[in-house]
Amino acid sequence: MRRGARHNPDSRFDPWSYEYDVPLAPDAARPQLIPVQARSIVNIIDSPDIPVVYSMNPYAGCEHGCIYCYARNSHEYWGFSAGIDFETKILVKKNAPELLEQTLSSPKWKPHPIMLAGNTDCYQPIERHFQLTRRLLEVLLRFRHPVGIITKNALITRDIDLLQQMSQDNLVHVYITITTLREEVRQILEPRTAAATKRLEIIRRLSEAGIPVGVMVAPIIPGLTDEEILPILRAAREAGARTAAYTVVRLNGALAEIFETWLREKLPDRAERILHLIAQCHDGKLNDNRWHARIRGAGNLAWTLQRVFQTGLAKFFSDAPPIPEYNLNLFRHRSDTLPLF
Repeated sequence: MRRGARHNPDSRFDPWSYEYDVPLAPDAARPQLIPVQARSIVNIIDSPDIPVVYSMNPYAGCEHGCIYCYARNSHEYWGFSAGIDFETKILVKKNAPELLEQTLSSPKWKPHPIMLAGNTDCYQPIERHFQLTRRLLEVLLRFRHPVGIITKNALITRDIDLLQQMSQDNLVHVYITITTLREEVRQILEPRTAAATKRLEIIRRLSEAGIPVGVMVAPIIPGLTDEEILPILRAAREAGARTAAYTVVRLNGALAEIFETWLREKLPDRAERILHLIAQCHDGKLNDNRWHARIRGAGNLAWTLQRVFQTGLAKFFSDAPPIPEYNLNLFRHRSDTLPLF
């Protein structure tokens, strides 16, 4: 079983430092599923560079093991490491659907698109068993509440029946993330995710079902995946994607150490160049917390990546049908008056 992280760095919130008598074997680590009773499920996003107000995450931690994932840092808030722990100690918010129903039932709630998930992938492998994401979609459908979904897992096709019903009322947008088309890179970069060919098939199936779908070219890693911007955009459009967006990798918090350790093990001959190019996108630093610049980068190299992406949009997406606006007018506070089928 492949893992992304190669070690467990100390958590910034844990006063203790740990040394292991037996070295950790990342690829042998088995997942530990930890059920929790969450106090809330809908989170306010206070970020001027993210075009949504709310998100919800039924799982904390992610089995996908993407080495670049910014969500790794959030795992430290639970008392775990952002390294191997992030991929193997998965918190399952088993009461998430009930909490969502309570939230939407409040007379104070005003409808606004909720991002599912925004932090860790809501269709990661354990969703096949727990089905929390499907149950959340069922609640949203009953309330006729809009939702945006971003994933890189083929399990989303299981829920095409729900997504079709939501799309008929303009209640859903879906984005499929594609970081690389090269399988040999995907296997070390995102070890437990669907292959790019499978993700293109997801786009095709969603598009054929009438569900508005776009592609996220994210994150662009200069020196490793930046040359694939145009091929990804072309392939996604041919599969039926209507729109596209991108981000540039940033290595904040514990992620800088985790990524560099992985990079020097997996791609030692390219490590220095890749790290140097990432820093070029963030004013000479790997860590960048500035609004807007943290998403798209800053400087000449970041500008070049933006121009390449815009060129791809103009070339491949000029004839794409637009993504419809979310419909906020169908929302009802009482789900029991709205039959699911």
